[in-house]
Amino acid sequence: MQGMLETALANPWDTLRSILDDPLHPGGREATEELLDRAAVTTGTQVADIGCGAGKSLSIARDRGANVVGVDRSPSGRETVRGDMRQLPLSNNSVEVVLAECVMCLTEQHETALTETARIVEPDGYLALSDVTVEGQLPDLPAPITTGLCLESSRSRQGTIEAIEAAGYDVIDVQNHRDDILAMQEKLEKKVDYEQILGLLGERGRRLLDGIHEAEAAVAEDRIGYLSVVAQRSM
Repeated sequence: MQGMLETALANPWDTLRSILDDPLHPGGREATEELLDRAAVTTGTQVADIGCGAGKSLSIARDRGANVVGVDRSPSGRETVRGDMRQLPLSNNSVEVVLAECVMCLTEQHETALTETARIVEPDGYLALSDVTVEGQLPDLPAPITTGLCLESSRSRQGTIEAIEAAGYDVIDVQNHRDDILAMQEKLEKKVDYEQILGLLGERGRRLLDGIHEAEAAVAEDRIGYLSVVAQRSM
């Protein structure tokens, strides 16, 4: 049992994926559908999904008739290519919409990654982005928690918007997904008995449990949040 726990802690995203529905972000499929609607993704729209992971959002875009390509460091499935968001393997002005869900928070080089999206999207095309946000100073949380919650390189809401604008976009729509992140937290609490499971790891488990409680408090106080942005590339 302890070996299984160590494996789960070593890859918290796969662990979360086994508990929650994909796409693995607050709001799930419904939030992705709404974000695609806001970016006017319909039949024939050329869409690039940056950091597409298992490809669930790609499937959602494909289901509405979009022409899709996914970029990921570990591509899986059809219509995906290997690449890094800091140097996208796509041509200039080659897509109408760039989808970037909960991925910019995974790199410290936000500016480079966002500038790359502006390079591949055509003039007047859209960036449809959602991401974790962090306001103020967070407590020193254990690594599996900061990794699982994508907190290592997250920015504030205002910092995220300013970075998008600096990359060459006009921000046209911003939404706060506080209800979605609270619902995601509640779903996890119902499905996972943290105290019982982490109790098997002794002192390390107690530190992790304390970290979970601190992260939950930060969500409740809106220090950890989630937002979505639709922005149009400036001419």
